[in-house]
Amino acid sequence: MILIGIGSNLAAPPFGSPEDTVNAAVAQLPAIGIAVALRSRWYLSQPVPPSDQPWYVNGVAAVETRLAPAALLTALLLLETRFGRRRGAPNAARTLDLDLIDYDGRQCASERLTMPHPRLHERRFVLAPLAEIAPGWRHPRLALTASELLIRLAPGDPVCALGEPAPPRG
Repeated sequence: MILIGIGSNLAAPPFGSPEDTVNAAVAQLPAIGIAVALRSRWYLSQPVPPSDQPWYVNGVAAVETRLAPAALLTALLLLETRFGRRRGAPNAARTLDLDLIDYDGRQCASERLTMPHPRLHERRFVLAPLAEIAPGWRHPRLALTASELLIRLAPGDPVCALGEPAPPRG
């Protein structure tokens, strides 16, 4: 299973709101050799670490591709750039964030690519949508399922499915 995290908290002209932006990004994945097999609902989450930035729209997609991990990462980064992503300060607001979460359970750590994503097990905004589409997915290093990882998180970093009442800012 190949998993991609998708997020936005800034409008990306001409696509519109963060929700419109993530929808447009998913629609463009097939054009770059990435077929979406399954996608979670969109979730709202506060920035991590907490800040006065707008909340994020996040989701996870299970995808299929013939691209190798490094080529897939390159394709995702190029798509981010087409959507106006400018890399600056860590944890800055962004028009589009596409993270390679897992690639068939492969493990690697290099300056450019770490798999599985190094902080996915700490992030409710990744684990909630991941547990929605693949509750039995196992973390390649920790050997825990997405559902188990989600349950183990400490309270905080609220998320809610888009369309549900937003949790209070923490």
